[in-house]
Amino acid sequence: MHKLLLVDDDYELIDLLKELLELEGFEVQVAYDGEQALSKLNNAIDLLLLDIMMPKKNGIDTLKEIRQKKHHIPIIMLTARGSELDRILGLELGADDYLTKPFNDRELVARIRAILRRSYWFTQKNITSKQSSVLVDLLNLNPGRQEACFGDINLNLTGTEFSLLFLLAQNLGQVVSREYLSQEILGKKLTPFDRAIDMHISNLRKKLPPRNDARPWFKTLRGKGYLMVSAT
Repeated sequence: MHKLLLVDDDYELIDLLKELLELEGFEVQVAYDGEQALSKLNNAIDLLLLDIMMPKKNGIDTLKEIRQKKHHIPIIMLTARGSELDRILGLELGADDYLTKPFNDRELVARIRAILRRSYWFTQKNITSKQSSVLVDLLNLNPGRQEACFGDINLNLTGTEFSLLFLLAQNLGQVVSREYLSQEILGKKLTPFDRAIDMHISNLRKKLPPRNDARPWFKTLRGKGYLMVSAT
């Protein structure tokens, strides 16, 4: 049974979501602000649902502190409608995805399951410990450990960042559409203003060191998608 930590200062919403998620087979712990969330966060938690607007310590500051400690737990941000800057900042700081309130219950459950399938803690389907590592330039991707190393440097990617990078590396030199990436990595259809995949690519560009062959890691093909550049 997978354990979730649900963090929101809306007591009524928390009660409703806790009941829903427990009916879906999850074990749910709750916190009502960022400080409580940090005190309850441990390696037994498989995924964090984190509201942005909270007292004491808001969701953005909580997310920042979690990622500074290199805690790779998957995080879905719960954001208010119209808070585009909060969503972008959350993704830049390492959130895996976001949901805008009010959201559909089925979409929430589907998004949680999609993230868990591709997370560091719950690997199945395309990524298994039996698969071979993938090497691009000095970048070594180990799917069994969900670990990305450049030479001897561990890049400390989030589960979603690793899954995205691994999928692009498996399709080295080929264009992969944003629609396909969104469906495969985040478990959701791409909508016109959804920038989650773009922000994850941006984060990867920041985290990946310069290649030994001096080539770029990715090419963006406007209107088509992304391509991971093959070696010379």
